[in-house]
Amino acid sequence: MRESKQKKRERAAQAVELLEKKYPDAVCSLTYHKPHELMIAGRLSAQCTDARVNIVTKELFAKYRTIADFAAADAEDIAEIIKPCGLYKTKAQSVVGMCRKIMDDFGGEIPDTLEKLTTLPGIGRKTANLIMGDVFGKPAVVADTHCIRICGRLGFTTSKDPVKTETELRELLPPEKSSDFCHRLVLFGRETCKARGQCCAECELSVLCPSNLINKK
Repeated sequence: MRESKQKKRERAAQAVELLEKKYPDAVCSLTYHKPHELMIAGRLSAQCTDARVNIVTKELFAKYRTIADFAAADAEDIAEIIKPCGLYKTKAQSVVGMCRKIMDDFGGEIPDTLEKLTTLPGIGRKTANLIMGDVFGKPAVVADTHCIRICGRLGFTTSKDPVKTETELRELLPPEKSSDFCHRLVLFGRETCKARGQCCAECELSVLCPSNLINKK
């Protein structure tokens, strides 16, 4: 029997509550102190672990402290610093480009809408949503690999496409809790609902998960 949208919303609300209990502090795994640092770290995290990004940005943010600093930077110098993140030449160009556009088109201030954020070089919807939630405190859905995998297993989403996943989750999640829920999914995905060898026997969400391996035995 096909699950109703209302029933799915109820399960989603239950999942939000259970993960709030498991992870009371919903924090971003990228280390930053200023809004533009989160924007840049988000760009560097593409096809790279957050742990590695945090190592690299320690040196990067010590050398370049403001959006204006990055806008005036030599992309080759940035590329050398961020080399361990992979795709470093492209990412370096993006970092300089996004900061120049912010200086030229937005008065040196990071824009506060998805539409404007995604006009910045190298900023896709995932990073734009991260900024919307963490910097501006607005409803946001960060459809990263953990979110896509776990919400698919939970039956909340039907696609592995990030944009479709984001759209489906926006219809289910309480808007004021959606951003923190995505942060908690990252922690949950690393510890329990892994890409391989998920730990259903130890999973707090097993009671509402149709993909629970225990129930399939």
